[in-house]
Amino acid sequence: MRLNEIFTAKRMVFLVIFGVAALAAMNVNYSALVGAENQYFTLFQFFGPTAGAFLGGLYGIIAVLFAQFANYLISGKEFTLVNMLRLLPMLFAIFYFALYARKNKVGSIMMIAIPSIAILLFVMHPVAGHAWYFALYWLIPILGVVLPKKIPGKLFFRSFGATFTAHAVGGIVWLYTVPMTAEQWTMLIPVVAAERFMFGIGIAVSYVLFNTLLDFISEKMRVPSNTLQIEKEYVLTRRFRHTM
Repeated sequence: MRLNEIFTAKRMVFLVIFGVAALAAMNVNYSALVGAENQYFTLFQFFGPTAGAFLGGLYGIIAVLFAQFANYLISGKEFTLVNMLRLLPMLFAIFYFALYARKNKVGSIMMIAIPSIAILLFVMHPVAGHAWYFALYWLIPILGVVLPKKIPGKLFFRSFGATFTAHAVGGIVWLYTVPMTAEQWTMLIPVVAAERFMFGIGIAVSYVLFNTLLDFISEKMRVPSNTLQIEKEYVLTRRFRHTM
């Protein structure tokens, strides 16, 4: 496949639009990260993982990386190894959210393996291992994969699976770069519950809103079906048509 067939003009437009929206959201702080100065969760956590679902996993990661690197340049952050590692959580969340709708054997194994490895690394740590129960949060992405499809609320399992995949990856990066005691990890348990509940709900709601908006735009612009991956079941206007 030629490069100009992959990066079509309309796909590039949507990549830029999403990248700009992500960059703006990254500069609206939501809550501070415990144990680090001037480090925050931002509004980006509320919709970032959905990028791969609309643009495809690869294009979603490209859009988010573009926004994250642009944010680093604008804010003047150093390109250190630790700062680069902190880019990983959202990329893995995009990966989880994108694969969830197209589950296959290899994808499902990877979606289970990532949080499983994180749990193992956490439990084996000489300090964090004393607060091993903290890592039980990371069973949520695994449950999102193994629970039967007939169980209602798939979008919420998908959203919470994505945000806790990000949490698992970020938690391990944090564990091996920021010294913390077992007591501090224990104290974070209710904080994580509140933050990730909001992130999970935000991802689900934003996904429905983006599906609705992009469905409308794609119809008006006559965007080819292979440019955007819109899940019709989450388009509000189509639901209203069916119920009327």
